[in-house]
Amino acid sequence: MSSTTTKDRSRGLEVRSIDYVPKIERHGKVWHVGPLWFMSNAQIATLAVGVVSFSLGGNLIWSIIAILAGLVIGTFFMAAHSSQGPKLGLPQMVQSRPQFGYIGALLVWLFAFLQYAGFNVFNTVLAGQALTQATHAPASFGPVWAILITIVGAAIALFGYDLIHRMERYLVYLTVAIMLLVSISALVHLRLPAGAFDLTHFSPLAFFAQLGVVAGYQISWAIYVSDYSRYLPSTTPTTQTFRWTFWGSAIGGAWIMSIGAYLAAAVKDFNAGDPVAALYTVSNDLFPGFGVIALIVFALGLVAVLVLNMYGGSLTLISSIDSVKKVKATLGIRVVTVAITAALSGIVAVFVFDSFATYFSGFLFLVLYFFIPWTAVNLTDYFIVRKGHYAIAEIFKPRGIYGRWGWQGITAYLVGFICMTPFFNIAGFYEGFLSKAMGGVDISLFIGLPVSAVLYWLLTRSLDLKAEKALADSQAAALEVPDNELEDLAGSIID
Repeated sequence: MSSTTTKDRSRGLEVRSIDYVPKIERHGKVWHVGPLWFMSNAQIATLAVGVVSFSLGGNLIWSIIAILAGLVIGTFFMAAHSSQGPKLGLPQMVQSRPQFGYIGALLVWLFAFLQYAGFNVFNTVLAGQALTQATHAPASFGPVWAILITIVGAAIALFGYDLIHRMERYLVYLTVAIMLLVSISALVHLRLPAGAFDLTHFSPLAFFAQLGVVAGYQISWAIYVSDYSRYLPSTTPTTQTFRWTFWGSAIGGAWIMSIGAYLAAAVKDFNAGDPVAALYTVSNDLFPGFGVIALIVFALGLVAVLVLNMYGGSLTLISSIDSVKKVKATLGIRVVTVAITAALSGIVAVFVFDSFATYFSGFLFLVLYFFIPWTAVNLTDYFIVRKGHYAIAEIFKPRGIYGRWGWQGITAYLVGFICMTPFFNIAGFYEGFLSKAMGGVDISLFIGLPVSAVLYWLLTRSLDLKAEKALADSQAAALEVPDNELEDLAGSIID
């Protein structure tokens, strides 16, 4: 296929799903991932993440410090996963097979799919609330918005990789302008209470709750971050992919979470369950009618995140099906799985439309708990054990060299998770005995990461990595030959 043909086809529907992207089909520029991950955080759900500590007695300065610390920790791991995309040419979750096995990877894929659906429930609710407020529609119209938003998101997700990247890049300019104006309005029109910057007012419970939620929120992107870098040229430097992902996500997150924290500190009787109302009010303070504009733009940002989750959820669902029954990577299977992912989250959103605050923070902690051991295992395998060298063809073989069950990865994951449980603290649901002894402080993040990483490294000392690399080298040329059944669609898309 000529490079011209590949470029022309980038305007159509993506056909590939969980399969390897041949080098001839690689395209795009590494900086494109920066705007995408900025937009992933520059939306109202992220704003809500920045207010967690205030219900536990935190103040503004310690909330900001916790937010920044959580962002550095969580985004570091997320960006490290992003750098895997150009080198492997594979979706993120398929890369779990070398650690967990062909069937064993279902362990984490189930949690991943539930995360996609869960986040989309909350994002759909917030987008519906924003549009309801902006259009001054009755509250009963919210579920209708949820359905319409879900349909629009599913259509964009179906078109796939290239349209998603373009949409995120264009939205950045509009979103940055709105965020700048909202920030100016908040600084000019809101007054902070006494003690907002008092460093002596430190609450360990509030600090670590805020840090943990932020880190978990950022790590939650890790399960599909390389889905959006896998079409980049294989020669893309790892450091560049890391930097653009890290700074795009971290800047977007720091900015919008700080706005959330500022509103929580300065707005009297701030309702964490309805951040839309506070955002609308402070926007209108700048000039009448700006609140409507701001909410519409932020609703578009939430739709953009819905698309990411539907696309990633589709790939994860295909991977799960493929582990049980071999499936061809076709447009048809993507249509079905995008529809299932969209329908699941859309229907649930309709039923929990008025319950955002009740479940959101607890959901974020569950995300953190389930994916801390996974991220430790996956990154240890990629950067330390196998150093980025995989026999990619074997990843798609039920009885390939990676086996059906990767006992090393499964063991490291389960042991890490079990070691975290005494430190868990989900308000109103579960509190581990060590967390209780520390006054409710949750430091499970700092337990699961090193335990799973070190244990996995120890368990993989006996792997014959030289033989595996030799096999990978012998199969490399065959990977670049398009599938015969997809020869007419040899690129990643169709017109």
